[in-house]
This record gives sequence, structure tokens and C-alpha cells, in this order.
Amino acid sequence: MDRVIVAAAQFTSVPGDIDANVQSMHGLVHAASAQGARLVVFPELALTGYELEPIAKDPGLWVAEDDPRLELVRDACRTTRTAAVVNCAARTDGARPTIASLVIGPDGELLTRYDKRHLHGVELDVFTAGTADGRFTLDGIRFALAICYDNRFPELAERARADNCQVYVASSALDAENDSFEAVYPVRARDNGLYVVLANPVGPSGAGDCCGRSTVWGPDGAVLATAGTTALELAVADLPLQSFRSFPVVSSPC
Repeated sequence: MDRVIVAAAQFTSVPGDIDANVQSMHGLVHAASAQGARLVVFPELALTGYELEPIAKDPGLWVAEDDPRLELVRDACRTTRTAAVVNCAARTDGARPTIASLVIGPDGELLTRYDKRHLHGVELDVFTAGTADGRFTLDGIRFALAICYDNRFPELAERARADNCQVYVASSALDAENDSFEAVYPVRARDNGLYVVLANPVGPSGAGDCCGRSTVWGPDGAVLATAGTTALELAVADLPLQSFRSFPVVSSPC
């Protein structure tokens, strides 16, 4: 049996200020590492804030996978030997960006990119939807990626379970009235025997007044760690897991 410590990080993004938000991420990666975390998960569009109108108007707010503005996060990952899930408006070959989770590994290199498959509301007018599921392996543990509205679709978690994932990582932007904290995330955990890690922003944003409450749920749907509702904070949990190296992989169709 292996163990991995994960952290869901919440902060208030400065709208449209990538440099300021990278600074916050840099500090949170170091803070999470000091608590033993090997993976830090950030909220949806944390790099710019969930601010759809500025993102639509300014391609300068879209980032490439090798964007030099991410170097401070890469440096934090390399220095602490910690991986980070950085959610952003990501460049594509087309005229629109995607909402993407860029997973930066402990060596500062890109482990994988996941593009949000299920867009919602105004997102449909701004972004391009992804077409593939997101997976990565860290310390022999297999992780699945999802972003906010994706989590309303139970088949994503079902495919993650079928694909031998043990941890389901959700970057989201939820306001205080959203029922997902009770009706979605713990249900995905319980129905599929997965650990679920939710990172949610705190403070005002284009998604409303986001309430924090970043949380880690166990495979039975019980809360293992949770953050508050008003401040920059980490929800840190130590997960006992079976190493991916110790059992065969069974892939499922996407």
C-alpha cells in the first residue's frame, strides 16, 4: 500500500493578472509541500480568474503549454518536487481557447493537458470543448481530471474507475448556492470508489461570489479535509492507495 498527500488550493485570483496569480500559486505550492503534498490542485481558470469577457476579448490571456509566464510555477514544482494542476484558458490551433488543466510534474515539465469536455452557459460562446479524457500517473498512482460542469456527467467518473484511476481531480468555480458540494462530488466518490479532490476559488468572480470550501472526499463519500469559505487556504489529505505498478491496467473506451 502506497500513500500520497494531496492538496486542494484556494485563493482569490486577480482578474486578468496572470503574473499576480502565478505568484499566489508559487506560494501555495511551497505551502502545500511543507505539509508533505505531492500534488496541488488549483481552481477553474485560476490563472486569470473566472472572467469570461476579458478572456474572450484578449488572446493575451490565453497561455501555451510552454508559456514563459508559468515559469514561476514550474520553478516551485521543481524546487519542492511537487506536481501542480494549473487551470487556465489554453491556446489551441483554432480561433478559440479551451478551459484546460495543465499538469506540471515534479520536474517542472508538462505531464499532461486536459481540455474541459462539457462547457456551460457563456463558456459555449468563448471556448472550444475538449474531446478526450484526462489521465496522468504520479508516484505510481493513476489520476483522472475533470473541470467544473464536467462533474455533472457521471460517465466521466465511471470511465476513470474503469481505467484504474484512484483519484479524481476536479478544478471548479462554484458559488455559495451551488449544490455540487453535496449532490455531485461526494456522489462521484461514493459511486465509483474514488478519492475526489475539489479546488474551488474564494471571493468574487465572473462565476459569482465563490465560496471556497475546497474539499477532499474519500471513496465512501466522507469528507477527509476541507478549507474555509473566506480565505486563501489549503485542504490537505493523506490518501492510502494501491500503487498503479502493482496491478494490471484495464483501459476503457473514451
